[in-house]
Amino acid sequence: MNNEPRNPVSLPVTTALLAGVAAVMWAAWLGWDQHRDVHPDGSSTGPYEAWQVIGLGLTLLIPVCWSASRGHVVPAALGTSGGLTLAAAYDWSDDASGLFVIGVGMVMIGSAAATIAAAFLTSALHKGLAGSGHPGR
Repeated sequence: MNNEPRNPVSLPVTTALLAGVAAVMWAAWLGWDQHRDVHPDGSSTGPYEAWQVIGLGLTLLIPVCWSASRGHVVPAALGTSGGLTLAAAYDWSDDASGLFVIGVGMVMIGSAAATIAAAFLTSALHKGLAGSGHPGR
């Protein structure tokens, strides 16, 4: 394990980079689908399909786990959830009802909970494998 002091600049840079990745992934997975589907009974769903949201979540696991495995647990969670929150706020800000704020809050809380859990789990697994003399290290 590397015991050298970390570069203090790398944490904000990592956080900003992950926020940017999250915002770009939001645009790639969710940004293009902006219409609601109206069903024959008059109800509507959307604008996103479940596979889009699942794809976004699974795609974002890669940078979160990569960052956390390198000891950047807080930037992994903070950057990713921050980027998703900003992307949601920008994407939904044209809602005339003002209820988008509730949705953005839910994105913030949900993404923070998911990224914190994923980052800490990845970090713990990585440390456990490194401490056990795992040959992949």
